[in-house]
Order: sequence, then structure tokens, then C-alpha cells
Amino acid sequence: MARAKKEAPRAKKSDAARVILSVGDDVSTDVIYPGRYMATVLPSETPAFAFADHPGFQAAVKAKSIPPGAVVAAGDNFGCGSSREQAASCLKGHGVVVVARSFARIFLQNAINLGLNVVTAPGFAAEEGDEIELDGRVVRNNTKRRDYDVTPLPSARQAIIEAGGLIPYTRARLVAGKGRGAREGVSTRG
Repeated sequence: MARAKKEAPRAKKSDAARVILSVGDDVSTDVIYPGRYMATVLPSETPAFAFADHPGFQAAVKAKSIPPGAVVAAGDNFGCGSSREQAASCLKGHGVVVVARSFARIFLQNAINLGLNVVTAPGFAAEEGDEIELDGRVVRNNTKRRDYDVTPLPSARQAIIEAGGLIPYTRARLVAGKGRGAREGVSTRG
């Protein structure tokens, strides 16, 4: 007997957004958030150093001209290198969406835990200034008139991103009485 395949949740449809930065393959966390800024760890401070060595991106940071939902377009293995959490937090601080052909495993987990909106779209290509639309299953490059299929995250991981990260997700589940301790009658208050 064939079982119905459970459909992955779709990300919310977005309005069109512009690509504010396009990078290639194997972009390391040291490029995203250079090691010389590692003493700065507060999520309120790390965004100032996102792509610190990229003059165009830094000009947009200083001008405070990065609109929420703007797209960072990337190739394969985005976020490779060290496990520094600041590489994800500095991007989240700008409210960008990172669309890449693939992500390094540790960066992807850090992004999910921090609630950074990430989209995996194998074959994806875009240049700075391109207009992009996300509909949950497809990334549409309106400028190039090309569609790219999305590899969806498992529903639990997507729920963490949509909640704003692992801490808000867990807090909401505990408040709603859906946490492990709440089910087992264990106090969830300190």
C-alpha cells in the first residue's frame, strides 16, 4: 500500500527583493565575519562587521540602506570554515535572506538556531541588483526570468527559523505547554 508523502511546509511567499550581494562558492565564515572582530559577540553589535572587507556591502551597512528581506546570493558551501556563530548573527542583524546552492553544515545549523532566513536552491544564480521572489518551493529570479527549485528544510527546522531562532521557539513551546517538561509534569520555571 502506497503511503501519502507528507508535504514539506512552504515558506511564506515574499514580495520581490533585490540581491544586495552576490558571492561565489566556498565563502568562509572568515569572509562573512572576519576573525579580527571576534571580540565583538553581541548580536546587536556584530551586524556592523558583516562582510567587513567588501566595500559595497559595508557602504550599505554604514548608510543603513539594507532593506529587510534583501537577498545575499551565494554558490555552493556558503559558510564553510570555522563554527563562529557571529557569521550567522551578523547577517540576521540586517534581516537578509541568504539564498545559496548549498550551505556548510555548521553554518546552516547556526543560522537555524539564530533564526536567519536561509534558502537552499541548487543551481541558483543571481547578480547584485537582480530582483528575486521566494514562494517556498521556487526561487524566482525575475531579472533573468529563471526559476530554481528549493530544497526545503525539515518542518521542525523551518519552524525554528520562523519563530526567530531556537530560544524563541523553545520559549513559545514551553509557554504553550508543549515542552518536554510540561508534558511530564516537570516545572519549567526556574
